[in-house]
Amino acid sequence: MNLKKQMGQFPNEKRKTYFSTLDNYTNGKFQNILPTPALLEGESMTKLLFQTLCKIENVSPKQPLPFVTTDLKKLASDENVLVWFGHSSYFIQIEGKKFLVDPVFSGNASPMPGSIKAFAGSDHYKPEDMPDIDFLLISHDHWDHLDYSTVQTLKDKVGKVICGLGTGQHFEYWGWDPEKIIEKNWWESVDLAVGFTITLTPARHFSGRLLNRNISLWTSFVLETPSKKLFLGGDSGYGNHFTEIGEKYGPFDLAVMECGQYNEKWPYIHSLPEQIIQEVKELKAKNFIPVHNSKFKLAQHPWFEPLELVTKYAEENDIPATLPMIGEKADLDQLGAVSWKKWWQELM
Repeated sequence: MNLKKQMGQFPNEKRKTYFSTLDNYTNGKFQNILPTPALLEGESMTKLLFQTLCKIENVSPKQPLPFVTTDLKKLASDENVLVWFGHSSYFIQIEGKKFLVDPVFSGNASPMPGSIKAFAGSDHYKPEDMPDIDFLLISHDHWDHLDYSTVQTLKDKVGKVICGLGTGQHFEYWGWDPEKIIEKNWWESVDLAVGFTITLTPARHFSGRLLNRNISLWTSFVLETPSKKLFLGGDSGYGNHFTEIGEKYGPFDLAVMECGQYNEKWPYIHSLPEQIIQEVKELKAKNFIPVHNSKFKLAQHPWFEPLELVTKYAEENDIPATLPMIGEKADLDQLGAVSWKKWWQELM
């Protein structure tokens, strides 16, 4: 596959001219609300690389992960469901509209085939399993969230792409109709249909498909439907934006929270499990689902640790958690009525 094509494209001059007028864009790059170094003070990338050579048990599952085969093309029209595909990829059908978020179905989270492979059992779903999608949401352009081969295969199934500023340039470079692409800044909203609104909200992270960081915007989303409010979190470290989002748009029926691929050495760009509970509280979310786990090894923790810890902390704080297996339907109308099995414990 053509690596140059996969990398996407820098924002054009028209985009950059507009970006330069924005408060969250300085010196050719988008900025976080809070100062956000890649590593903890006193840490170095060289030191971190040496630490990754140390053997850690169970960073990958020893047997295939369980999954459920759900025929997404045959869902009843009145079903309101979320179906998770591992990591940060998931499908939502709600009140007749279909959303697909950060789909990565190529079996890789890297431009180099075989370098970051999906765990066995986690790569069951493919682009051809997807129904027609009204709205494709892309939180940012990292390889484990924006997968070239996946989105290109889905091109004819997608009505509109909704993404942060600059990310649309990749889609245009890949031959997508600009009329299909909606790019927005944080706090900007789009009316999708009667009763449906999506707002891009801040995250504390970064972007970039190789060496060029932060030329496009990373984001979370608030999805408001005629009957529900959902927070669709992209990658994010802890920050004061969770409180602001909760005050402006909460309470939420469900929050989709990044939970996994963290390290105490880089606490500003990925949340630790104990921080996620605080984030859920600040969002005023009644329920949450932990994602960004169980598909790719991107950090040096046991693969099951994110789920094990965050459910422990949730129980201690009496916060309901939604914990489906890959492919298992989560009924958005019955979130509080389900007692979820801790499926990962059978593989620990």
